[in-house]
Amino acid sequence: MDEHTDTEYLTSGPMSNALVTGGTGFVGSHVVRRLCAEGLTVRVLARRTSPLRLLESLPVEVVFGDLLDPESLRKAVTGCDSVFHVAADYRLWARHPQELYRNNVEGTENILAAARTAGVNRVVYTSTVGTIGFHRSETAATEEDFPDPQGLSGHYKRSKFLAEQVALRFAREGFPVVIVNPTAPVGEGDRRPTDTGKLILDFLNRNMPAYLDTGLNLVDVRDVAEGHLLALQRGQPGERYILGGQNLSLKQILDTLAGITGLPSPRFRIPYTVAWCAGAVNTVLAQCTGRPPRVPLEGVRMARYKMYASSAKAGRELGYQPGPVEGALKRAVQWFCEQGMARLDRK
Repeated sequence: MDEHTDTEYLTSGPMSNALVTGGTGFVGSHVVRRLCAEGLTVRVLARRTSPLRLLESLPVEVVFGDLLDPESLRKAVTGCDSVFHVAADYRLWARHPQELYRNNVEGTENILAAARTAGVNRVVYTSTVGTIGFHRSETAATEEDFPDPQGLSGHYKRSKFLAEQVALRFAREGFPVVIVNPTAPVGEGDRRPTDTGKLILDFLNRNMPAYLDTGLNLVDVRDVAEGHLLALQRGQPGERYILGGQNLSLKQILDTLAGITGLPSPRFRIPYTVAWCAGAVNTVLAQCTGRPPRVPLEGVRMARYKMYASSAKAGRELGYQPGPVEGALKRAVQWFCEQGMARLDRK
């Protein structure tokens, strides 16, 4: 299917009813908000225990179900033209790692099978930049960089890699699945929070006396939501699209937060070996106590190299144009303070 035909297929075909999994979460709620603004009728799949606060005031239908319950998925996708599978079990540490594989891999298989059986026109699957192969240099990774599956650090990355392979298999079999790979989103609504949100919170709460020599690609969560809509409208089935923003060293991120808040930026750099030892000790203790580690070893391993990425393909093929991330960092700081998770006036 060439680009012109694909665009015509989407703009002229019925794409008015969308199901969003993970719509009560950080990225998912922004996807829901963007789809509502576009005029789509949106249905959100949620567990009965999921908080719905991020969906307040939005004209959405909430249906209760679970990715591991095929019957609930069959009901959820009925009447939908498109599906955004944003839900994921995002934990860098789990006492029972098999839960990650069930939720991420088996759950993806279940929702795609239900969507195909229901005759859904298109699925946008939210993967992660963690399934991209990063370079040891500071060269920005692209969609053509695939990691060595055996070299992936941690169960979260491995489970998401396997889930992405499920999505690619469905696409090869002729089901129109488009894959997006967000980098590190920032902004309001990061309620759990994500690891990037924890970084911001640690800075705000003066829990970051030093920093690692690493780097991330930060992106405004609103741009990620826009990228999902563009993937629905213009994405090619079976293709991956990195949805990123700016490549920044951790020190640059902390300096930006210092400029926003007036708080001092850490001046001391921690050697990687020291961080690795702290992560190893924290992770062993977590396995004994069952309480998540403050410094998960998987997170330290991910920070060994600068995780820089390029969104050039999404720009060329989708028209994706992310903006600066400073505004998103400001909104994140404001939101965390409003939620009582941080205080700027604390001595």
